[in-house]
Amino acid sequence: MAAEGNLVVHTKKAFGWAARDPTGVLSPFNFSRRETGEKDVAFKILYCGICHSDLHMAKNEWDNSIYPLVPGHELVGVVTEVGSKVEKFKVGDKVGVGYMVDSCRSCQNCNDDLENYCPQYTATSSAEYRDGTVTYGGYSDSMVADEHFVITIPDSLSLDVAAPLLCAGITVYSPLRYFGLDKPGMNIGVVGLGGLGHLAVKFAKAFGANVTVISTSPNKEKEAIEYLGAESFLLSRNVNQMKAAIGTLDGIIDTVSAEHPLLPLIGLLKSHGKLVIVGAVVKPLELPAFPLLAGRKIIGGSMIGGIKETQEMIDFAAKHDVKPDIEIVPIDYVNTAMERLLKADVKYRFVIDIGNTLKPSS
Repeated sequence: MAAEGNLVVHTKKAFGWAARDPTGVLSPFNFSRRETGEKDVAFKILYCGICHSDLHMAKNEWDNSIYPLVPGHELVGVVTEVGSKVEKFKVGDKVGVGYMVDSCRSCQNCNDDLENYCPQYTATSSAEYRDGTVTYGGYSDSMVADEHFVITIPDSLSLDVAAPLLCAGITVYSPLRYFGLDKPGMNIGVVGLGGLGHLAVKFAKAFGANVTVISTSPNKEKEAIEYLGAESFLLSRNVNQMKAAIGTLDGIIDTVSAEHPLLPLIGLLKSHGKLVIVGAVVKPLELPAFPLLAGRKIIGGSMIGGIKETQEMIDFAAKHDVKPDIEIVPIDYVNTAMERLLKADVKYRFVIDIGNTLKPSS
């Protein structure tokens, strides 16, 4: 690490694809990462998942993007170097990094292994490290991260399918666990059947739940029941179907990021039922009070998970064979993949083959 005036300059060369402006178009980008510190793990990135939030960030739709922006927070690979005080990892280990690469380490949330709710957490992409330099994500050839924020990937889980679990997987696993919706025999609803939704179905099934998929698309019924193994399907636009299912669900994981009504979903809950929102809906949702009062129902939210829980989720997925359905794409297809993602034209998660397709000449 070198310093030019008060500006910190990293010297470890790296290469990736970046967006330069709110058009969100990605192209080759040379940059630098920090040298491996005493508590750092450096690894060669082999795969990186494409998350819908990558699209939001590339286009600055949340008004917090820093350009040039290298997206990607579902990155996995193999350790190439470890710092002198690293205890958990060695060269050759399979590892990954999810949505964050740092936190304050001292607040109540950090002490409770909830770094994801730390007010000062540092996102893996388009944020600032403590030294003021910008974080660059996983659409790149290498990563350096503090070992605390590095996840061990079990040998029984291939790296390509492990990648989306680091964001999409923990995003649905954490609320199922925290809100007590992980008990065998429970009736769990999943709203939306995309990247998050299909994993919510798989994790809920692994917990022993009876799963109902709720969707606006009738075409999803066959996928939900015959392919993913859901017990039932509700077309949310079908008034009769929704009415017949009133009061039947113990909990609902709502993965939809588009504006949609909550009232019909609240009606599906049993008394004391819980509706948990994990989709990042930009516009405010209308929340009627009386349906919550009549039945002591709860609406909550959840955002990814802490590092300890993320490791727990990865280990659970490996043990119970919970794997996302992925489409592997080369890095030079990434802009097309983003366009398809915007149209929900993927079953169910894109993963970039970084190791084989990201070259300095790409």
